[in-house]
Amino acid sequence: MKDLTAPTNSHRVSGLVDVLDRVLDKGLAVAGDIKVSLAEVELLTIRIRLIICSIDKAQEIGLDWWKYDRHLSPGRDGSNSEELRKQVKELERKVALLTASPAPPHPPARRSSRSRRPKDAGG
Repeated sequence: MKDLTAPTNSHRVSGLVDVLDRVLDKGLAVAGDIKVSLAEVELLTIRIRLIICSIDKAQEIGLDWWKYDRHLSPGRDGSNSEELRKQVKELERKVALLTASPAPPHPPARRSSRSRRPKDAGG
């Protein structure tokens, strides 16, 4: 006979969904410090700050740094990309000119005046 008081998988899943919904809605902050010391001399300190929340909640509390970080949202401003396109076009043009024209002849090697000394007449 089945135990009807035992939690079912659907109850666990809905419980997890409720917990995630609440965490993302309200937010969750975790803070901590890790310090490594040897003979009462602090060698290393690691400060950990973790915030878990939805994007909407983050924007609501002023945590929207990803909007302005150029590494996370490239091409937002567009000014830098246009300059890079111009540089690439110019480099492609120079490469095409260099590969299309024959290499210029090298100038003849110059002889050093020190290598040839006049012979002594007296000796």
